[in-house]
Amino acid sequence: MFERLDQIEARYEELTQALASPEIVTDSAKYQKTAKAHSEVAPIVDKYREFKDLKKGIAESKAVLADEKDPEMRAYAQEELDKLEARVGAVEEELKFLLLPKDPNDEKNVILEIRAGTGGDEATLFAAELFRMYDRYAESKRWKVEVLSTSESGVRGLKEVIAMIEGDRVYSQLKYESGVHRVQRVPETEQQGRVHTSAVTVAVLPEAEEVDIKIEAKDLRIDTFCSSGPGGQSVNTTYSAVRMTHIPTNTVVSCQDEKSQIKNREKALRVLRSRLYEMEMQKQQDTLAKERKQMVGSGDRSEKIRTYNFPQNRVTDHRIGFTLHQLPEAMDGKLQPLIDALITHFQAERLKADSAVVA
Repeated sequence: MFERLDQIEARYEELTQALASPEIVTDSAKYQKTAKAHSEVAPIVDKYREFKDLKKGIAESKAVLADEKDPEMRAYAQEELDKLEARVGAVEEELKFLLLPKDPNDEKNVILEIRAGTGGDEATLFAAELFRMYDRYAESKRWKVEVLSTSESGVRGLKEVIAMIEGDRVYSQLKYESGVHRVQRVPETEQQGRVHTSAVTVAVLPEAEEVDIKIEAKDLRIDTFCSSGPGGQSVNTTYSAVRMTHIPTNTVVSCQDEKSQIKNREKALRVLRSRLYEMEMQKQQDTLAKERKQMVGSGDRSEKIRTYNFPQNRVTDHRIGFTLHQLPEAMDGKLQPLIDALITHFQAERLKADSAVVA
């Protein structure tokens, strides 16, 4: 591990010098590429240098204990040694996490799909609230949210909403949100005050680029139809809505939010490409699962991953046994404590899995 860290530090120094080179500074494309590579290794190098400073401090404290006769100075050196040794172990673990192979999708934008499940109107209302929750979280991260498609219910809920979220490392933060989200509360339509349980499915797909998934024109069937819902004069009068079917996989995507058929086709293609990319990823994960007894961080949607319990003011993620007694804040988009807990857990699971493979 430390040989690899030395190599990373040497690479960091090379990149630092390159960023000051006139040849790089005057070439915008090269500068951006170099700056990105520099920023990727910087956290590892900073942590490694902290580790080396701690090891140096430990050696100095031990030298003082070996040579010093004054009881007061020895006591001070021992106290310092205890602090440094406690910290160096934690930093070494942090280095192991930083050296884990990066998820190639972490830098990508995402397609967020939310669909009402069991629970009728209440499920559609909660689907709308979940979308608002993610929209608020995205706003706090300064991400851009673009709605691609929606289907409203009669009670102003959402049967389905598909949105693109663009920004810095969006997938790295939202990739563990895929799954079945349950809500337990007294619905607005409940007359007797009984608590109901409803469900909403959330899917977070990394946006696939053209280089990731190539779609042949001959494999597509594109149908056009009139838009429905709010939208002004173009609704039910022009064939601007698009239904795109990928014939080999029978994957269907519809988009009608734009008045322009061309724009709807572009949006539908982005969603289709991401769904096909996810299907390909799932095939690879299934193959890997046969070789390993467990698959870490698969985000399987068949399991209920989280419960939002309004009477008890709590949100619980069942995968990691984490409960947050701040439900209103979470529904308002303050999700970082929950997301950080998930990232830490699944990183630890990956570390265990990698260690088991090495052993």
